[in-house]
Amino acid sequence: MAETDIESLIRSLVIPLLKQPQALSITQKDDGRYHRYMIDVAPNDVGRLIGRQGHVAAALRTIVEGTQSRRANSKRVRLLINDHRH
Repeated sequence: MAETDIESLIRSLVIPLLKQPQALSITQKDDGRYHRYMIDVAPNDVGRLIGRQGHVAAALRTIVEGTQSRRANSKRVRLLINDHRH
């Protein structure tokens, strides 16, 4: 399966933040309104990806979700982080 431009963008933004980049997994799921991208990392890297008070996660979402097309028929992009801590 070919990597999409969004997945490539996510990978390039996230890998420098991780201590175990080989554990990075990005899965895409489409539903009626959204292209959802789920980031899954090693449990020790979840805190690095979320950041203090969620600042890193918010910045990642702003960048990734800002790349979406503004066409009327296009689906919106959502970025989710699998939090192993809970």
